[in-house]
Amino acid sequence: MARKLSKRVAKSREGIDRNKQYALEEAVKLIKERASAKFDETVEVAMNLGVDPRHADQMVRGVVNLPHGTGRAVRVAVFARGDKAEEAKAAGAEVVGAEDLVEAVQNGEINFDRCIATPDMMPLVGRLGKVLGPRGLMPNPKVGTVTTDVAGAVKASKGGAVEFRVEKAGIVHAGVGKVSFDEKALAENVRAFADAVIKAKPSGARGNYVKRVAITSTMGPGVKVDLSTLAAS
Repeated sequence: MARKLSKRVAKSREGIDRNKQYALEEAVKLIKERASAKFDETVEVAMNLGVDPRHADQMVRGVVNLPHGTGRAVRVAVFARGDKAEEAKAAGAEVVGAEDLVEAVQNGEINFDRCIATPDMMPLVGRLGKVLGPRGLMPNPKVGTVTTDVAGAVKASKGGAVEFRVEKAGIVHAGVGKVSFDEKALAENVRAFADAVIKAKPSGARGNYVKRVAITSTMGPGVKVDLSTLAAS
């Protein structure tokens, strides 16, 4: 099995110079051509940034609405009461609740991909920090997931809103579509994501902010992207 896998990996890397930086459109084409899994692979972008997130003034975090969505079905949970709970349900949230939802999460029932809360619910939701935080699910006003506009937040989550947060090694990554997307849509999604990360440059960042960018598919090779081709044309 390992031998078969290594042959597949070797074949997928054929024609890719690992030391070369490709124009974005060419990189997307290479990724699409080499996607060979039996499922619709996710296309991911990874950006190596010149920041040290251990310092508060070098933290990079935000949200971006991808113009062509992610191609992924997103299950949304909303912590809300009364009219706001009804708004969330009407907007398509799969899981809506208050104390009952807090209890369910504490019991390990986390059957959602994104979490939204109204401001008045945050004292209650705050108890779930140790559970939701490590999963990247804790609602936060900076990325629009603590809001009174729950309907708008639910629709944004389902329509292609992607949160990003720099990791310890200074890397930001996210899924930006599927290999079934056409090349133009993928390139536009990558550019939208990169633009959002660049605009989120923290005050403490010094020197070269964006060091390297690469794209890959779930089962495919990584392809380095020429930074000069990331700007919207």
